[in-house]
Amino acid sequence: MRISKFLTVTIVTTAILLAGDVKGEVLIKKAKHNGLIAIPADKSELMKLIDKKKNITPERVKLGRQLFFDTRLSLDKTISCNTCHLLDQGGDDNVPVAIGHKGRENPHHINSPTVYNSVFFERQFWDGRSPDVEDQAKGPMVADVEMNITPQEAEKRIKAIPEYVKSFQKAYGKDVKITFGKIASTIGIFERTLVTPSRYDDFLNGDLKALTEAEQDGLALFIETGCTACHVGIALGGKMQPFDLSSGFEHNDIGDFKGNENGMIKAPSLRNISQTSPYFHNGTVINLIDAIKTMGKVQLLVDISDEEAKRIEIFLKSLEGRKPDTSAPKLP
Repeated sequence: MRISKFLTVTIVTTAILLAGDVKGEVLIKKAKHNGLIAIPADKSELMKLIDKKKNITPERVKLGRQLFFDTRLSLDKTISCNTCHLLDQGGDDNVPVAIGHKGRENPHHINSPTVYNSVFFERQFWDGRSPDVEDQAKGPMVADVEMNITPQEAEKRIKAIPEYVKSFQKAYGKDVKITFGKIASTIGIFERTLVTPSRYDDFLNGDLKALTEAEQDGLALFIETGCTACHVGIALGGKMQPFDLSSGFEHNDIGDFKGNENGMIKAPSLRNISQTSPYFHNGTVINLIDAIKTMGKVQLLVDISDEEAKRIEIFLKSLEGRKPDTSAPKLP
């Protein structure tokens, strides 16, 4: 009798586990069918995606990291790239509006987006005006409300530091010319390595146990609700999209930013979204549940209940990724 009961329990348990595996496999197929793509687990495959121009070398990444953290690339020597894109947090600054030179707030009430996984974005900046991270890195340095330095002054300061000159020569060769463009592109090369694979990626890559049942349920609801209309690809965002299709965004009057010439705004990445509050281009929504419900209303024209928003939030928290070394380097 005991053996019979043991066998029955074992068979039932095995059946439940197999059913769960089948459900997980179906969900993976559904996710991929709807445009969701995992960060490759294989490092060589990942390098093909982030280093299409074959520019990444250890020496350039090390140099770019130093430049990313160096406040001397701002006019008053108080602001670095890391000031607004904190690597030990979510890759942003967790304030509603970007603050720059002499404490000035961005006049358009623009929120700092995350730098993490930005290599996967189709365009850079909220209005998509920049094609890649190397070009994007120029903007904040010369913007008068951000780092407020001129290209000439940036070049002058870096050239005046012997260790930097040696590092550029080591990274690019003895004949390298240290230009503003080279400084920015080196920062961009470092930013290409700021990739944060998560348990969500492990799941899509075939580890059926990587996500809990609740997280898998949230992923399924995320897809069924239509969130993948904007949040797709490896970045779960990063494409130019129309914003506020219902004209119902209650914070439309905060800031004058309306997107590019076609009214398109870059959909933010959802990776590490639980660490990048406040949300949206003008940083007006603090709570993730509220942000989910807001997107349902203004983008998908659907009412997402509190219970549904909580289920989706559980999935979104699984996008918290494994970060590279976030410590500040020793500067020359």
